[in-house]
Amino acid sequence: MTEIDPVDTDVVVIGAGVAGLVAARECARKGLRVTVLDAAETPGGFVATHTVDGIRLDSGAESFATRGGEKGKPGPVASLIADLGLGDAIVTPNPRGAWVQLPDGAAPLPKLSLLGIPGAPLADDVRRILGWRGSLRAQLDRYIPLLRVRPETDLGGIVRRRMGQAVLDRLVTPIVGGVHSASPTVIDVHAVAPGLTKAMTNQGSLSGAVLALLEERGSKVAAGSAVGGIDGGMFRLVEALVADCEKFGVEFRMSTAVQSTGPFPLPEPVEGNRPSTSSGNGSRWVTTAAVDDEPVQITSQAVVVATSFRTGLALLGGLGLDTGAPESWPEPASVELATLVVDDSRLDAAPRGTGVLVATGVPGIQAKALTHATAKWNWLAEAAGPGRHVLRLSYDRDVVAQSPTRAQALADAGALLGLALEESSVRGFDVTRWNDSLAFATVGHRARVEAVRAQVDAVPGLLVVGAWMAGTGLAATIAQSRPAASDFAFELRTGAR
Repeated sequence: MTEIDPVDTDVVVIGAGVAGLVAARECARKGLRVTVLDAAETPGGFVATHTVDGIRLDSGAESFATRGGEKGKPGPVASLIADLGLGDAIVTPNPRGAWVQLPDGAAPLPKLSLLGIPGAPLADDVRRILGWRGSLRAQLDRYIPLLRVRPETDLGGIVRRRMGQAVLDRLVTPIVGGVHSASPTVIDVHAVAPGLTKAMTNQGSLSGAVLALLEERGSKVAAGSAVGGIDGGMFRLVEALVADCEKFGVEFRMSTAVQSTGPFPLPEPVEGNRPSTSSGNGSRWVTTAAVDDEPVQITSQAVVVATSFRTGLALLGGLGLDTGAPESWPEPASVELATLVVDDSRLDAAPRGTGVLVATGVPGIQAKALTHATAKWNWLAEAAGPGRHVLRLSYDRDVVAQSPTRAQALADAGALLGLALEESSVRGFDVTRWNDSLAFATVGHRARVEAVRAQVDAVPGLLVVGAWMAGTGLAATIAQSRPAASDFAFELRTGAR
C-alpha cells in the first residue's frame, strides 16, 4: 500500500460555492486549519460576476429569499451578510412587481400570491389573467371541504384540485418553471412552500393558507417582494466570504479537480509533526485531486463535501455509500442566462415592471423569463446611467436546442417588453451557462436526500452541504450549511466526532 504523508490540514472542503465557503469560514473561525479545493478558477459557484459594457453585474444569483428568520429577525442570508459587515448594503427590489406573458397577452402578477397561487381569487389583478370563469372556479376553493385521503405532495395536484386548471396553467406553472426549472406537477410542495399544507389545514382552504403565510412573512405587497439583494451585486457576498476565510487562514486551491476522497489508516506519529485534533476513529482522510493533470494528495482530519449534485453523488458513491440508482435521481437542470445592455429611454418607464415570466405555449418566444435588472434594482439603474438598461433572459437548455444568440435575445426581450428593440441600441451582450444549476424540489427528493444524509452521519469526519441537500436558493443553502458546519467544527475540536 502506498504510504501517505502525515496530516497537512484539519479540514478539506471540496467545493468553493457559497455552501463550501460558509463551511470553511465556520471551521476556520473555530481554530481549524482549512483547505478549500475546487475545479473552477474562481470561488463562488452560482454566485458569480461578469462585466458587460463596462458594468459589473451578477452572472448567476442576483437576489436572495428573505424568509427563514424568526419573527422580527433577519433570515439566514441577511444575517450572514450582516455578520460579514455588509448589513448596510442590503437592498430591496423596486415594488413595481413582475408580469406574466401568456399566449393571449401580458399582465402584472397578482399582488397577494405565493408561487402564483392567489390569496384573493376574485381580485381585479387575478381576474385580468384568469377571466371571470377561472376566478370563480378558483374561488370555489373557499367552499370545497378540505378532505385528504392521501398526503398532499405535488404542488400542481394541490392547485388543480383546489383552484382549477386555469390557475395552474396561467399563474403557477410560469412562476415555478421560472424559479425551479420544473413543472409544478412534479414539485414537492413541502420543498418550495414550507408550511403551506399546514396552513391549509388551519385555514380550511388554499387561498386562506396563502394569505396566512403572506401575513406571517410580512409580505402583503407586490409579488417578488420577499427577496433582497446587495447594493453593487450579490457577488459581493462571495468576495466578503473569501476575505473572511483568508483572514482566518483558509487556504484556497482553485483549478484543482477532486477525483476521490476517503479515510486512510492513521500513520504512526512522527516526532516534530504539528498535532491535530483527533477524531478518535484511528484514521485520516485522503483527498486525491489533479492540478494540470498532476496528481495531488491532501490528508486531513475531516472532509466537507460541498459540491454540485452529480459530483457529490460520485464522491459519496466512491466511499461505498448507497446513493441509489442514477436513474432514481432527476436529471440536473441546465440554464443559460443572456445579458443585454441597451440604450433605449423608452425602458425608463419599466413597461413590464421588474420582469416577465413566460407561460407555456407563447408563440415565437424561447426565453422562459426576463429580468429588467435596472428596473428591479435602483443601485444598478444609477450605475448604468439614464437611458441605459440591463436585461437578463433565462433559457432552459432542455428546451432550447442551442445557445441564444444576440439577435434571439433581443427579439425575445422586445416581445416580452412590448417594444421593438433596435439592434443599434445594443451596447453589450454575454451568455453564461450554468449546468447542474438548481436544487431538485421534485417529489421524492427529500426522501432520497434523507436516506443519503443518514449514511453520511454515520461516517466519522464527513459532512455534506449544498443546495441539492438543502433546497433551492441561498436561503436554504445557508440555513443548512452554517449551523451544520458550526456543529461539525465544534465536534472536531472537542474530539466528539
